[in-house]
Amino acid sequence: MKSTSTASTAKSELLEAARQTLMLEGYSGLSTRRVAEAANTQMSQIQYHFGSKEGLILALFADMNETLLHRQDRLLEQERMSFSDRWEIACDYLEEDILSGYVRVLQELMAAGWSNPRIRKVVVEGLNGWQDVLRRFGRQAEVELGSLGPFTVDDFAALAASAFLGAESMGLLGIDAKAVPIKTSLRKVSELFRMIENQSG
Repeated sequence: MKSTSTASTAKSELLEAARQTLMLEGYSGLSTRRVAEAANTQMSQIQYHFGSKEGLILALFADMNETLLHRQDRLLEQERMSFSDRWEIACDYLEEDILSGYVRVLQELMAAGWSNPRIRKVVVEGLNGWQDVLRRFGRQAEVELGSLGPFTVDDFAALAASAFLGAESMGLLGIDAKAVPIKTSLRKVSELFRMIENQSG
């Protein structure tokens, strides 16, 4: 019988191997054999810990998503920081998430979820967590900046989620940032918030 710490280490190593393999091969090209080789272990370990390739990738997504949602929670709790600065940091996080592989994992699973109900359910639940975070951002904006004009908090969350997901998709596709400067535009939103903060005193 493996100790709890040994089993936890083995799971972590398999998740990291899956992340690295998915970054290179994509979801369709990822195999349990390749992941086991990357983790320097037997394929039976994937079956033991995760049940299947699908279970492994869903566990990877859930682990990464939970970590990043906690990070966003900590950012939202920085009430002494201006709203514009918090938005700027959220844009920094986008760059970090692309480099970490989270964005690739998310986008691969979104595509796989079109035809796989189990994957779709997990991805939608994960994205709902981000919608909740963005609604909290919207509520903070209302409190700190005043009215959002014609936009409700739900409108704010929907538009922000679409913008960030769009930036992620276009970034992965290698679309020229000069032609479609969506990440630059997202950063300029913080400048807009800063102008409102300065006007309100």
